[in-house]
Amino acid sequence: MTPDELRLAYLDFMESKKHAIVPSSSIVPENDPTTLFTGSGMQPMITYLLGETHPEGTRIANSQRCFRSQDIEEVGDNRHTTYFEMLGNWSFGDYFKKEQLSWFFEFLTKKVGLDPEKLFVTVFRGNDKLGIGKDTESVKIWQELFAEVGCTVEDVDFSERDGMGDGRIFYYDETKNWWSRAGVPNNMPAGEPGGPDSEMFYDFGAERQLHENSEFAKLPCHVNCDCGRFLEIGNSVFMQYLKQADGSFTELPQQNVDFGGGLVRIAAAQNNDPDVFVTSFFTPIIAKLESITGKKYGESEEVKYAFRVIADHVCAAVMLASDGVFPSNKEQGYFSRRLLRRSIRYIHTIGYDEPFLAELVDVVAEIYGKAYPSILNGLPQIKASFTAEEKKFQKALAKGLRHFTDLKVIDGESAFALYETYGFPFELTQELAVERGITLKQADFDAARDAHAAKSRQGSAGKFKGGLQDTSEIATKYHTATHLLHAALRKLLGTGVQQKGSNITAERLRFDFSFERVLTAEEQKTVLNQILEWIDKELPVTKQTMEKEAAIKSGAIAFFSQKYPDQVSVYTIGLDPESDWISKELCGGPHVQNTKEIGKLTILKEQAVAAGVRRMYLQLV
Repeated sequence: MTPDELRLAYLDFMESKKHAIVPSSSIVPENDPTTLFTGSGMQPMITYLLGETHPEGTRIANSQRCFRSQDIEEVGDNRHTTYFEMLGNWSFGDYFKKEQLSWFFEFLTKKVGLDPEKLFVTVFRGNDKLGIGKDTESVKIWQELFAEVGCTVEDVDFSERDGMGDGRIFYYDETKNWWSRAGVPNNMPAGEPGGPDSEMFYDFGAERQLHENSEFAKLPCHVNCDCGRFLEIGNSVFMQYLKQADGSFTELPQQNVDFGGGLVRIAAAQNNDPDVFVTSFFTPIIAKLESITGKKYGESEEVKYAFRVIADHVCAAVMLASDGVFPSNKEQGYFSRRLLRRSIRYIHTIGYDEPFLAELVDVVAEIYGKAYPSILNGLPQIKASFTAEEKKFQKALAKGLRHFTDLKVIDGESAFALYETYGFPFELTQELAVERGITLKQADFDAARDAHAAKSRQGSAGKFKGGLQDTSEIATKYHTATHLLHAALRKLLGTGVQQKGSNITAERLRFDFSFERVLTAEEQKTVLNQILEWIDKELPVTKQTMEKEAAIKSGAIAFFSQKYPDQVSVYTIGLDPESDWISKELCGGPHVQNTKEIGKLTILKEQAVAAGVRRMYLQLV
């Protein structure tokens, strides 16, 4: 199947199971101050998993675009990517294990056409200290499903210790078969939901001898082995527990299902090849790289590695740009810049030094443009931005070279500093060091990088402190304030002002909007005074669930209407949601109930962010 065919096959299948199909949320989460990117399909669904009513009902499905910045350094092997789509379906207190496991099995074997003999599953072993038992219920369901198609049904308790034997179903502890945004139960903050899961693996075959030829050859092979024989393709999470302040777990008011299936990984299984980069998600990009560089994907490990990095990174950068994230040195933009500069660095390693990014953007647009029209709509701006970044990086390399000549000490730390500051390739630092008679080891560079990463993790640990719960009140205030800011800007500057993005943290709100010039100090004062006046009026904030078309006809603003399902939540700020309101927008929340709850605000700054786009920061005082 092509990418569009495989994605559509899943969505059509879930629709046949009475699921409402909703669009992918933005890669940049608008309502979650705890993280920079949407890294899983469940992330935009967290409020519904905690009990809020979804406007489309209790059965929801989509294909969610995701980005995981922590995987950047892992890309280059045959399975890691930073950008991926997660096929997802959710039950908010509706169906549970029996339906979920049987439907996924049916989709893989009947719709995708996978051989059930090549499918293996894992379940939660249980943990007495957590007070959560062994998931024997899922085991029984899987045994029945596999027996129906004539497969073995044996379960194995400790395959990581004893090997697989004739097993089909394997128990693992919470490091493998538990899912929450924060990872294992002990790492979960109070207020964070999670639960045991059941994962599906595809077997690429013992005959490939992937285990025997790997560094793990002396250890037992099992489905969670890193030898490459097995590939996880889907994970059914039974999201039914909530972490308490004392470390214990209580049951959520409703039993939820949170399923995530890797779209590209399922394609690799259908292709019966462990290399995800030879699926149709990447082959057009790699073909263009072959044409540009004159190299062939399989001619050497060096070329193969470089092509994988470039194909993933450019694809990811295009997806980020389609959601308004362009190369910069701050927040999300930092990762866009890092992706593009790593791509340029790796194409240099195989001897190509000419501009190439814009050509790859066109290929990515061909693969994903039908499903995500925002890529096609933003194509000129994306290509111009990437080309400008290429030129900047060439200058940065020149600066790095000058900095190198001034170095008194050349070691792992200085090599990493060059890499971090200028994107200066370590391989180039190695070559220059040899000219000074110095041997620089990869291990020294890796140690400096790991030390830096450890400090970064410590510094960002607060990003997950308490999950959404610790900052929910502030985030809620800021989110409602963005609606007031939007309304005030449109009132002063005209209805041509349109929201172009927003980001909320515990410290401030950031709001991007279309406008051609800088706002004067007087205009900024007028906007702020208008917001404060509306707050002082103690205006009610009303939520309505409506058909999207009816909502728009009623006056609701929906500049991002393509993100919303047919049934939408409309938030109105004003005395009467039908006739006397100052703001009415399609939105997923969260919001205060009355503007008086927001409190006082001040404008921190107003600046340009792109051609025709301004950015304003507000903060509670």
